[in-house]
Amino acid sequence: MAVSLEAARSVLARQFGYADFRPGQEAVVAAVLAGRDALAVMPTGAGKSVCYQVPAVVLDGLTVVVSPLVSLMADQVRALKEAGIRGAYLNSTLTPAQQAEVLARARAGAYDLMYVAPERLADPRFTAFAAEAPIPFVAVDEAHCVSQWGQDFRPSYLAIGDFIAALPVRPVVAALTATATERVRADIVRLLGLRDPTLTVTGFDRPNLRFAVERCEPKRKDARLDAFIDERRAESGIVYCSKRACVEEVCAHLRERGIAATRYHAGLSPEERQRNQRAFVADDAPVMVATNAFGMGIDKSNVSYVVHYNMPGSVEAYYQEAGRAGRDGAPAECLLLWCDGDIATGRFFIEQESANEALTPEESEVVRAGRRRMLEAMVGYCYTTDCLRRYLLRYFGEDGEGEEGLALVDRAGGGVGTAMEAGAAAAAAGDAAAAGGSVAGGGPALASPDPRCCSNCAGEMETVDVTAEARAVMRCVHELRGRFGKTMVVDVLRGADTEAIRSRGLNRAASYGSCDAKRPLLMEVVELLAAGGYLAITEGTYPVVCAGGRYREAARDDFSLCMKRTASKAKRGAAARAAGGTGSGATLTASDEALFERLRALRKRLADEAEVPPYVVFPNTTLAAMASARPATAAEFLAVPGVGEKKLATYGEPFLAEIVAFQEKG
Repeated sequence: MAVSLEAARSVLARQFGYADFRPGQEAVVAAVLAGRDALAVMPTGAGKSVCYQVPAVVLDGLTVVVSPLVSLMADQVRALKEAGIRGAYLNSTLTPAQQAEVLARARAGAYDLMYVAPERLADPRFTAFAAEAPIPFVAVDEAHCVSQWGQDFRPSYLAIGDFIAALPVRPVVAALTATATERVRADIVRLLGLRDPTLTVTGFDRPNLRFAVERCEPKRKDARLDAFIDERRAESGIVYCSKRACVEEVCAHLRERGIAATRYHAGLSPEERQRNQRAFVADDAPVMVATNAFGMGIDKSNVSYVVHYNMPGSVEAYYQEAGRAGRDGAPAECLLLWCDGDIATGRFFIEQESANEALTPEESEVVRAGRRRMLEAMVGYCYTTDCLRRYLLRYFGEDGEGEEGLALVDRAGGGVGTAMEAGAAAAAAGDAAAAGGSVAGGGPALASPDPRCCSNCAGEMETVDVTAEARAVMRCVHELRGRFGKTMVVDVLRGADTEAIRSRGLNRAASYGSCDAKRPLLMEVVELLAAGGYLAITEGTYPVVCAGGRYREAARDDFSLCMKRTASKAKRGAAARAAGGTGSGATLTASDEALFERLRALRKRLADEAEVPPYVVFPNTTLAAMASARPATAAEFLAVPGVGEKKLATYGEPFLAEIVAFQEKG
């Protein structure tokens, strides 16, 4: 079945308008065209879809893409058609008659690629079709859903392996996901029945994303969110909240301020969720306020910012959600607002989470314990004084110093257990100390911190030494022998005169009244020590503070601990100016920016007429390249990155006319 890679490059240029594959894409495409299974771990925005869309055009027969993203399949197929690729989808949104029509057209060879919901694989009509149709290639998108250890386990994914095995001729199989630890990768290979797959793991770094973390008490979050969005009124963004009620409140607040916001959570009807999602994707409501029920697979490329109104439960969830910004390669902002209450909410969710029926009680407890450690790693991200990007990359097993960002490409074989596994295993365990470095900034400092990297590198936060307070906390926890919770530990340290302390005789403890630091600071020091593994906070109805795995390290002479404090307003303003704002990704003059806005307005009109999302017409990066290059002929227009032959034929004339009109006016 081997097919020339040159044919794939030709499709990439002709249909998609790009001269070269992005990091990791070519390795996956080459493996598939050579007839070898593949497992690709590529972060959100890295272009996983190209890894199966290009082979679908090159290979004879029908490529089947198994995807859980039912609500997005129609948009994905529209985008394929805009690129000149014959696509279809099969899911529960189609009537039985419509499904029959799709299968009939597929039998007649009308499609290159078909998106299929995993539930459809068990439908007798589809299995009968698959037994007869030439299917050279099956791609499994969001492949981590097959693993009970993944973030989004879906029982329907367990049937994919049996479906593939039952086909009369086994196709090449590729599994693609944004995040997968060593354990999840092994599950993917085993449960999907991958045969000696080539492994491609691209670097997790997203250089165009700027990360910022701010401690913000609940009563101040709305004001901070208002200021942030007011600076980006013309841009599209997502605001994530941890609870449905919070989504409703934040969305209503933004609407009251005249911001075109919509909402998404599991408490809304399917019809309203789909309507609101379409309004967001079409830029009719540029701000989406949502729980984590929204976003997996959202292919909206022009999201310029993601704000987390609450702290997520894991670094994996945070990075996946934050990664929905800047998918077009343009600069984008990822802001996390958090408070102590978010930590408590995360712990509550873990303990209240319904047990997975596929797991034994013992296995369920192991999963909960893992999620507790993952939460502590997320807390560590909020507290760290080190570079935020570096913390994230270390968590996923990278040091962030590779030139190409390509961490691992295994073309020659050797299975799935090669490089990066030690770091990935640490990340899977949620070990903040091993995977994330010191939460107190003990990792090596950047040689020349870049203010565009993150808020810590920009100096938007100031470092405060709390070593003395940390030692006092550790002594108190040791003396109390891990029998009491965080509040009691802090009250003893501050010498509080309460009935609870007197009745237990704790007012006679050596550590009683030994620290006069303010209560909020000591509470934060306890959490910081827990995030670093020096202390542990048990779960359950009455959590207690006890010694952690790194407890003895705190007794060493070289132990130190620092925490972050928000810098002065003047200093933060200077840092923000040094970081620069978000934009189109290209360096544009004022005149170019004006043309860019006109092209964006034209794109919206054309998208509405065609009933497709604006990003399907062109992403922001392509519009910026047009504004800068100002093509005057069809050949020059085709040379713009992101413009293929089909796009030239469909949109070349109106965009070229708009550019000419702008220059004549100017």
